[in-house]
This record gives sequence, structure tokens and C-alpha cells, in this order.
Amino acid sequence: MESSSDHATYAIDGSESLPSIDDGSDWTSADSNSMRTDSDSALGGSSLRSSTMSLQSSAYENLEENGRTYHRRGNYHLPNDDIEKDRLDLQHALFILTFHNNLYLAPIGDNPQRVLDLATRTGIWAIDFAQLHPSAAVIGTDLSPIQPEFVPPNCTFEIDDAEDEWTFRYKFDYIHGRALGTCFKDPGSVVAKAFDALQPGGYLELQDAIMPMQYVGEIPVSSFLYRWNCHVVESSTMAQRPWTNVKHYPEYFIAAGFEEIRAKKFFWPSNTWPKGEYLKHLSVYFQKDLMDGLEGLSMKLFTNFLGWTKEQVQEFLVGVRKDLQDRSIHAYIEISVVYGKKPDEPLEVHSD
Repeated sequence: MESSSDHATYAIDGSESLPSIDDGSDWTSADSNSMRTDSDSALGGSSLRSSTMSLQSSAYENLEENGRTYHRRGNYHLPNDDIEKDRLDLQHALFILTFHNNLYLAPIGDNPQRVLDLATRTGIWAIDFAQLHPSAAVIGTDLSPIQPEFVPPNCTFEIDDAEDEWTFRYKFDYIHGRALGTCFKDPGSVVAKAFDALQPGGYLELQDAIMPMQYVGEIPVSSFLYRWNCHVVESSTMAQRPWTNVKHYPEYFIAAGFEEIRAKKFFWPSNTWPKGEYLKHLSVYFQKDLMDGLEGLSMKLFTNFLGWTKEQVQEFLVGVRKDLQDRSIHAYIEISVVYGKKPDEPLEVHSD
């Protein structure tokens, strides 16, 4: 299937089916206690993490606000504390499960040499990739130095803001970004920077959630969950970092000059309401991810831009958490994976 934007096209293929409602009983073959969030279990084994990060942590102080810590620049509205780090590692396992035990979907071959992970957060994706590809030099960049001290020898981390000028000394074969929808004021410019930073023939891949959440059947407009999504969209737009930009990723790829663009869709249900073992399993992880993350996702945006108090946010989120467990609310979030190739350099034609 092809879609178009300004007469350029991209392919939508290999996507999962939209969830359908399971009218049966609750599914209980997995629960949050059985979840494994470490990267070793997610990918079936790994070697000892060694080497050190190229970070100077003392130079990067955090801000504390409403009991959570944030990066001091204030542009990123999610926390960077231990609670959030644990959630991000759980979310890593969720992405791996979603992609059927794969870290990436782009056809990058077996021997990538230089790899960049944008907004690496805890660094878990970069570490896993470095272990899977020991011949690759992997760099993870982030605003906050929250990555582990011991990492594979072919993996390093740097403090960097992807919206600033890129100053890497070499071009990359593959650039990866995940859950960036909450990060950038101008994601199109980041895609353009990635294009410039790739070798000819290199790939950019972005894995992200499309906000707001969607529903199968009647939309529960009076629910706390529906209203929470509305408030997130409103406040992130007021913060000039709209969480609704993910649906435009294919357009950014086209504008930057990528070719062979592919878009794939996956779905994370809010609880075990849909049919099928795969979606039910995803729902257990996603519900835990969102329940643990609701305060961090909401607190700074709602207090700074909607004028709520900390107590008002916490009281409202009680209702949202109840809705996430309500199997009569058939909510899901669409996961979009978009990747594209930087064109190969044209062959020189020499005339005799």
C-alpha cells in the first residue's frame, strides 16, 4: 500500500491488524510480576558490560519540581529520575516484544560500522545494539547523563541536544530514534540533520507512538482517559513541543530527501480487552508502562502550562488509572515505525 505527500510516496507495509474486541473473560497468562525488563533477557543473552562512558556527570545538574527531577534546561518535560529510568527500561522490553524480538526493522545488513542512537535515555537500546553488533561503533546521545557506568567497549554516550548543531566527526551507517514524540520543537529539522549525518545508503529509523490514543467502538468522551489525552495534546502544544507530530514523520522523511521510505503500524491496547495472545501480552506491558509513567508524563506539562496544582494532577490521575483497567474502554495507542534510506551516490560516468 502506498501513501503520498506532495506527490512523493512512501509505502505502508508489514503492519499489524487493528485490535478487535474480545468478549470473553479476562486473560491471565501474563502479569506485571512476570515481566522482565533487562536487555539481556529481552534479547536472549549478552556479554559482561565493560568500558566507561564519555560523560562528565558533575557538569549536569538537575532541577527538582513537584517531587520529580528534570534536566536543568527545562526544554524536555519528562523527568530523568530513577522512577522514570525504571519505566524506560520496561518500555524497552515492550518495544522488543512489539517487534517480535527485534531492536530495529530497517534493512541495515549484518555489518553496520557507525551507529547513532538519538535521545538514548538509559542507553539500553544502544547497549543491546552494541552487543549484537560488536564490530559497530555505537554512540548514544541524550540531554541527561543517566546511562550506566559500565557498557560494552564499542558503546559510548555523549551529552547532546539533537536540536542543536550536529558536530560528529564522521558519517553514520544507521541512525535510530525511539519515543521522540515528546522531545522536539521542530522534529522535521532533526530528520534533516540525520539525513546530512548519514553515509550515502545509510538508514534513519524512528519508532514512536501516535498521540492521542484511539478507540475501537464508542469513544468515551466523558472518561478520565479521554480527557487526559486531550490535556496532554493541549499542554504539549502550549509548550511548543506538540506530542502529535509523529503522524507527520513520513512527510519529514520525504522533505529531507530519503528514498525507499517504509511505514509500519503496531498497536498497544490499554488492557486485555482485544482478542489474541500477542495483543493481550502487549497490553500487560503497556498498561504497566503507562500506569508507572502517568505522573511523569503529566506533572510538568499540567502544572506549568495548564495551571494545575500538584494535588490536582495526582487526584485526576487516580481516575485515569481506573480507566486504564476498565475493559469496557477499548483504547489503544498506535505505534509507528518509519525508516528511509539516504540515496546512494550516483556512479560517475566517464566519457572516452
